[in-house]
Amino acid sequence: MAVDVILGLQWGDEGKGKIVDYLADQYDVVCRFQGGPNAGHTIVIGENKYVLHTIPSGIFRQNILNLVGNGVVLDPITFLKEIDKLDAANIPFRDRLLISKKAHLILPTHRMLDAASEAAKGKEKIGSTLKGIGPTYMDKTGRNGLRIGDILLPDFDQRYAKLKKKHMGLLKAYPSIDFDLEKEEANWLDCIEKLRAFKQVNGEYFINQQIKAGKKILAEGAQGSMLDIDFGTYPYVTSSNTITAGVCTGLGIAPHLIGDVIGITKAYCTRVGSGPFPSELFDETGEKLRRLGHEFGATTGRPRRCGWIDLPQLKYTIMINGVTKIVLTKMDVLNDFEHISVADKYQYDGGVHDELPYDIDGTEMTVQLTEKTGWNQGLEEITDYSKLPALAKDYVSYLEKELDTPVSMVSTGPKRSELIVR
Repeated sequence: MAVDVILGLQWGDEGKGKIVDYLADQYDVVCRFQGGPNAGHTIVIGENKYVLHTIPSGIFRQNILNLVGNGVVLDPITFLKEIDKLDAANIPFRDRLLISKKAHLILPTHRMLDAASEAAKGKEKIGSTLKGIGPTYMDKTGRNGLRIGDILLPDFDQRYAKLKKKHMGLLKAYPSIDFDLEKEEANWLDCIEKLRAFKQVNGEYFINQQIKAGKKILAEGAQGSMLDIDFGTYPYVTSSNTITAGVCTGLGIAPHLIGDVIGITKAYCTRVGSGPFPSELFDETGEKLRRLGHEFGATTGRPRRCGWIDLPQLKYTIMINGVTKIVLTKMDVLNDFEHISVADKYQYDGGVHDELPYDIDGTEMTVQLTEKTGWNQGLEEITDYSKLPALAKDYVSYLEKELDTPVSMVSTGPKRSELIVR
């Protein structure tokens, strides 16, 4: 049995949480394979809204196992806050939530380093969420990190003290910041005690045993493909591999075990934080997209930058991920537009291009736009694709043709029920 993958094709915030929640009951196991609590997967069930930062989005479906994979970096404080909210909602999950022993821990001093480093950059900030994720991955590759499995070892306190000492030495190179380390550390250590009660597994063995047993598995990506450490808009990227290849290293599975790759894209485009964004709008239209789409970060609350959908960018991420199906989200945000534009080419270096330039941040470029007529009506209650307004179907068909990939679902609102499955 293959492992299906669901991931974002833009700069994150594409609406992955809702789609994972919808698809989850078709699977036996849902896994997070990379990233940390900078993810904010929003799920609306009835009148209740949940935001998951670390726990896989399959947690709301009964009888589904949820694995936090080894590629994830976990902050015990954030993790326990999520646990408390699930408990408060009376969602039974404790026997269905597993954590890979090889997942790395985010320490309070990782967050302190993140904040100090970002503050020192001034105008050159990369837009970090200040969750300590970058410094944690640096310790991971630097072979200094602490892992989930370490909290059960008799010398954990000594390991923690050693890494903290290293961090305190690094912090001397930065200007002082407002960070109550003593308070944060006390909270963190309390959460470590509680974390010991959760089931830890050798994730790579667990997932391969599930595959061998014929179980259906869904790997849930965090952030978006354009934030990938290797293939994103470097250096304005996250610290992990957000693309399909990250599933193999983030869960411990072989490449030939990858099945369908479901790519999520908004019907327009957004980005949080600094970095290049070719189709960004700086006018009233961009503000209208932000207002109608409620475009504020689920993790940071920061207003998202908004623009038209970007076809060269999507062709790029479809290519590097091996996308087999597209899910188009937030179609309803475009309901009230007379005209909808699509960025279909880039203009730079004196020519017109389909490809992203190597140094997208340093290249002076503009986008070439194709204008489509808007459908100017609500999409509420529509669950049958054939009943979509003709102009809305034209928009979807245009994207399918240009991207050479089928659109399998269209989301018309935040609720579970507001989804058209083709």
